[in-house]
Amino acid sequence: MQERLKELQTEALEKISQTSDLKELNDIRVSYLGKKGPITEVLKGMGKLSAEERPKMGALANEVRDAIAAGIEEKQKHLEEAAVQEKLALEKIDVTLPGRPIKTGNHHPLTRIIEEIEDLFIGMGYTVAEGPEVEKDYYNFEALNLPKGHPARDMQDSFYITEEILLRTHTSPVQARTMEKHEGKGPVKIICPGKVYRRDNDDATHSHQFMQIEGLVVDENIRMTDLKGTLEVFAKKMFGEDREIRLRPSFFPFTEPSVEMDISCKICSGKGCSVCKGTGWIEILGAGMVHPNVLEMAGFDSKKYTGFAFGMGPERIAMLKYGVDDIRHFYTNDVRFLKQFSIHE
Repeated sequence: MQERLKELQTEALEKISQTSDLKELNDIRVSYLGKKGPITEVLKGMGKLSAEERPKMGALANEVRDAIAAGIEEKQKHLEEAAVQEKLALEKIDVTLPGRPIKTGNHHPLTRIIEEIEDLFIGMGYTVAEGPEVEKDYYNFEALNLPKGHPARDMQDSFYITEEILLRTHTSPVQARTMEKHEGKGPVKIICPGKVYRRDNDDATHSHQFMQIEGLVVDENIRMTDLKGTLEVFAKKMFGEDREIRLRPSFFPFTEPSVEMDISCKICSGKGCSVCKGTGWIEILGAGMVHPNVLEMAGFDSKKYTGFAFGMGPERIAMLKYGVDDIRHFYTNDVRFLKQFSIHE
């Protein structure tokens, strides 16, 4: 029995040394150390031994088991390490090769302009207000001094869904809703950025969907000089401290008096060029003092409160600021165009 155990130990260690596969090594473990292995079979004959030989034979059997288990463990570590090294060799990366740049997104130029304008006016104490793009005729027209049948409605050819529901043609309804929420109590000081929709043929300067930002201030003792000062600060911050502004009389149903604001041409410094059509000035936005009828319909006492409003198109501002010659570039998602405004380059 003793010789048989020694033979099994020698036999097992020989097989362990020759194997080069983890699965085969595990089979050896099961074969020699399992409950049905040859060592167990040998030990079944211990009943025939004398009482003095049994402890010695049991101790020897344990030594054989331990030797085989140790051999298997050592071989397993060696094979696992070899497998890791082989895998590393196969997956070796040449770190000297040039990398593959990851394309990253960036702010759309219109988003950048809108956020820049928002930051400017927030710094002047304004809050940002929003409203629905699918609007009621009342807020889009009637509450802004444009009753049904008013000829000025033709200035904004609209997308009607029903007789009373349409896609808003400007962000002025947000002003009307905000004033209504104030229930005749000032002050109101907001800007309203958002999409607007008009039935228009798309070309280099027009789009059926475009962005608009409007501003509104309503309080006691608001004057035209407050409007001019606000617009002057805006123009200088957006287009440069050397920009000058001028206000020309105009007409809007919801303001009285109404004005168009021009800024001095940046290209020719006011001398006249093809960009400004030889005038030295470029039209940038419309504005005026809030019409008393608009204040009254929103619940404000027009004898106590006055206000001013202005509206601008971020596309036009972006075109002037960045030298873009076609409004359609902002909406066609051409990566070549958008990459010009990347903050990473």
